[in-house]
Amino acid sequence: MSDSNGPRALLARIRAWLILFVVCLVLSGVTAFPLVTELRWLDSSLTGWAAPVADALPGLAEWIHRVAGGVEAAGEEAPYLLYGTDWLAFAHLVIAVAFLGPYRDPVRNVWVVEFGMIACAGIIPLALICGPIRDIPFWWSVIDMSFGVVGILPLLHVRRLVKRLEAVTTAAAPAAVPA
Repeated sequence: MSDSNGPRALLARIRAWLILFVVCLVLSGVTAFPLVTELRWLDSSLTGWAAPVADALPGLAEWIHRVAGGVEAAGEEAPYLLYGTDWLAFAHLVIAVAFLGPYRDPVRNVWVVEFGMIACAGIIPLALICGPIRDIPFWWSVIDMSFGVVGILPLLHVRRLVKRLEAVTTAAAPAAVPA
């Protein structure tokens, strides 16, 4: 019978949560590259198969239409502005790579998990400060802030598991003999 709180079980749980977090980071990064196409598709779907959503949430549909038009105009008239979203995508991918450290050695690299938690928490003041400056509706800033809240939850869990793993492996290690 295996111990569900033993070092191997804890390591497996930590790695599973890290894989989930990294997959979400990569997906959010990769989807920032084809932003014009995605917004065009989303906008057209709100007048097509997703029209009931647009009818139920007209403010959302209007916002998506406005953003899609703005991004498309930027892509046509000033494509260099979209380079900023390429950097956003790249940053997500680079941050995802950083989580290889905790995957390999969670106890030693718990600081990466804590860094991720700080980044997730930082989304909230960013949205609250920059949202109004950039004329973003408050309800959209709330959606943006939810990414930080949702992102920090698995990282909090991973940090707890790492601290438990550290305690288990420290307790199992032979005590150092003073010289």
